Amino acid sequence: MRPRSPLAALVFCVVMMLGATAPATADVRILRSPGGEVGSFLRLFTALRDSGERIIIDGPCYSACTLVLGMIPNDRICVTRRAVLGFHGARVFDRSGKEYRVPASLNAKVAAAYPEPVQQWIAQRGGLTRKLIKLRGAELYRYYPRCA
Repeated sequence: MRPRSPLAALVFCVVMMLGATAPATADVRILRSPGGEVGSFLRLFTALRDSGERIIIDGPCYSACTLVLGMIPNDRICVTRRAVLGFHGARVFDRSGKEYRVPASLNAKVAAAYPEPVQQWIAQRGGLTRKLIKLRGAELYRYYPRCA
């Protein structure tokens, strides 16, 4: 079975991992997520937060996927050498796929969803804009521990 959307791929990975281990000891590994519709990620990360599972970021986690940082307690997130977090400003589309400009206040609200050190890192790079900014490697390890 091949997932048909980025969120479906992430959910499929999470479900497979939860099904493979006991719920009290399972880790959830994010291998690759380009992001997607925010509401779906918020629901998924709320369920993971409530589950008590540890999140291992083990590959690209872009766009809405990065909301994991504000939804899961920092002590339950670790990163591998393959982890890359990609941030950009909010995007709004109509049903036909046309993109609309968003007010700067919306990007400020999105940035506020991240932990304070990540907010500062984003601000030092000009804030959330259309341009993707990436946090990885030694810079990322300043904010999140490497997975043991």
